[in-house]
Amino acid sequence: MIRDLRTILDGWDFEPGKISVRNIIGREGREKIQTRIDLGVLQLECAGRPDGQRPRGCESLLAYHDQRLREHIARYGDDADFVLGPEDCRDLRQEAYLYYQRYLSLFVLEEFEGVERDTARNLRLIEFCERYAASEADRRSVQRQKAYVMMMHTRGRAYAALQRNDTQTALAIVEAGAAAIAALDERSSGGGHASELNTLGALRDEILLLMPLDAPARLQAELDLAVECEDYESAARIRDRMAQVSGTAASRPVTTSERLSS
Repeated sequence: MIRDLRTILDGWDFEPGKISVRNIIGREGREKIQTRIDLGVLQLECAGRPDGQRPRGCESLLAYHDQRLREHIARYGDDADFVLGPEDCRDLRQEAYLYYQRYLSLFVLEEFEGVERDTARNLRLIEFCERYAASEADRRSVQRQKAYVMMMHTRGRAYAALQRNDTQTALAIVEAGAAAIAALDERSSGGGHASELNTLGALRDEILLLMPLDAPARLQAELDLAVECEDYESAARIRDRMAQVSGTAASRPVTTSERLSS
């Protein structure tokens, strides 16, 4: 058996600062994900736990501890006294890292539904540890990751909407995600989620540019920018355009489907 990794890495050089990913078919006939790293390659399953393991007979450690919680509630009537010890939290963080590696790879592959799935799963893990970790240090450890995972979850959902050419939904997803991250800042004394908010702000701008020129959301953004820059002549023209678009919409006959849905 040939064990030298050069047999699969030849022609696939590592490029610092770039995530290089590809899909392959494994020897079992299943699709897998390979991600190039500096000294080799990561190989991930496309579904289930990324390393293909089934810890304690469950799909994941999170699933195992969720089963423990259900059994605890069935026995005692509530979740009081259910805790995650330091080793439990350490192992859950390591599992979250496996899913992190996969959703980054899926993002590069533009498989955004997978990104949404894995980030939602890691958010559940974070919230589980926030609620049940016995140690304050373990709770803080996962809380530090939350804004980033929320940001990636938002991006995955928004880009999935853009793949369907649904810019309105994509914009609503980004604005809701940014508001949720901003709320984290308000609840914490440190804040410090400017990087995530800036990333979503740039995505919002990207979505606005994909909208029709007379889309209300795009016109409002242009008006806000004109006012911020004290370009009042442009602001007045944009207001006139918004009024014109609004008047056109108001004068349009109401369709039968719209009457039935109202």
